Amino acid sequence: MIRRVIHITYKAARRIVVAVVGLTVLLLGVIMIVTPGPALVMIPLGLAILSIEFTWARYWLRRVREGISNNNSTGRAKRAEAHRERATEPD
Repeated sequence: MIRRVIHITYKAARRIVVAVVGLTVLLLGVIMIVTPGPALVMIPLGLAILSIEFTWARYWLRRVREGISNNNSTGRAKRAEAHRERATEPD
């Protein structure tokens, strides 16, 4: 009986610590959107910390990662197209 109470208490304490640390990092990232700082690093980091315990954070982390990936792909495609156009232009 005592072991079970300790396990539940440890689990609750872990969840609280993860929530506090993750939310702090996430909020710092959001603040850094309007102030100088690496917001684009801090926001996914905060979501990654929160995703250890929370399913909703895993969902948002996946969406952020897909958005970044899609942005990179689009930018890469545009740069490649511009390069191809410059390469085929007569001098």
